[in-house]
Amino acid sequence: MKFVKIDDLKSGMRLARPVYSKNGVLLYDRNSRLNEVAIMSIRNFGLMGMFILEPAEPVPPMTQADIDFERFQTMTVFSIKDELEYMLNNSKPSKMPVIVASIIKNYGHLEDKINFNQDLRSKEDAIFRHTLNTSMLCAMIGHRMNILPSEQNDVVTASIVHELGKLIAKKSLPDIGEEIPESYMTRGFDLIESMYTSQPAIKRICTQAHRGKIVPNPKMTLGGRILIVANFFDKMTAMHAAGEPASEVAAIKALMADPEIFPKDAVQALIDSVNILSPGVSVELSTGDKALVLSENTDDVLRPMLLTFRDNTIMDLGSRGYEDIEILDVMKTMDNRHVMDTDALTKMGFGSSAPEFVEAPSET
Repeated sequence: MKFVKIDDLKSGMRLARPVYSKNGVLLYDRNSRLNEVAIMSIRNFGLMGMFILEPAEPVPPMTQADIDFERFQTMTVFSIKDELEYMLNNSKPSKMPVIVASIIKNYGHLEDKINFNQDLRSKEDAIFRHTLNTSMLCAMIGHRMNILPSEQNDVVTASIVHELGKLIAKKSLPDIGEEIPESYMTRGFDLIESMYTSQPAIKRICTQAHRGKIVPNPKMTLGGRILIVANFFDKMTAMHAAGEPASEVAAIKALMADPEIFPKDAVQALIDSVNILSPGVSVELSTGDKALVLSENTDDVLRPMLLTFRDNTIMDLGSRGYEDIEILDVMKTMDNRHVMDTDALTKMGFGSSAPEFVEAPSET
């Protein structure tokens, strides 16, 4: 799988992931072959490009949860964009309660981990996609931490509005980069305060997470602890045109390495919410070897059971004798020419359950 910019798309290329309209209608399924009409349609969406399958590559397996995730993201990012722009123009929320309720309904009660698939962000939609993903992560982390429904509502709301200051800055200074003057962030927080006078926790969560990135706050509220972790994880793993994103493994390592900034309880709740090193992931080891993950380690996510490529040795990094071996990172590849038989792994005792994949559509 590779990302192809919009101007480089050609007829005959096969889509690796489905494409939905802002209303959630499936426009092009995975494995669909592009033609000139489809390319023109995709260009009109304002997308920077698409994920395309290599010529000999099979369609990547997707569960129903993966498909629902793609559809939900596409629909909700447009709703968030419209709502945040309405807030800037009218200094009050409009459909925020509906958006928050939808996020919590879909991702604030999950019992299983999900694949948190990132999509490419353009300069124009980066803030909206970031706030959407951060809010979904906050809903999941909050659920794992068993927070009250009112607290979950506050932290999800805060995660959607926490970068209003950046939107104000970009509206005033269209060419501004990632470094936003603090005065604009303050204006954003003041706007949040004026809009949510009856919910002071929302501004408190936003300001604590923002300032906590610089100065550790041992008295940070529960919502602040959740938001600062979700915010960092999404920004580190986000796909963007400026450079290659970090892997989930690299992001988790960074979070775990700085417990004064990123509270352990929220980091663990994140680990319990998204797949980090699930069966089938290829990794690079500190020994120089490369290996395939056979089974997760529920006690220590970074020390799973592996199968080495060099000599097919099974290594349980959670057992004695392997203390000096570490996973450096996942292998930098998006190719999917192998398909992991997770059902076989489960039958051999390496996994707890095998995901149910939705059958890949035939070429269209």
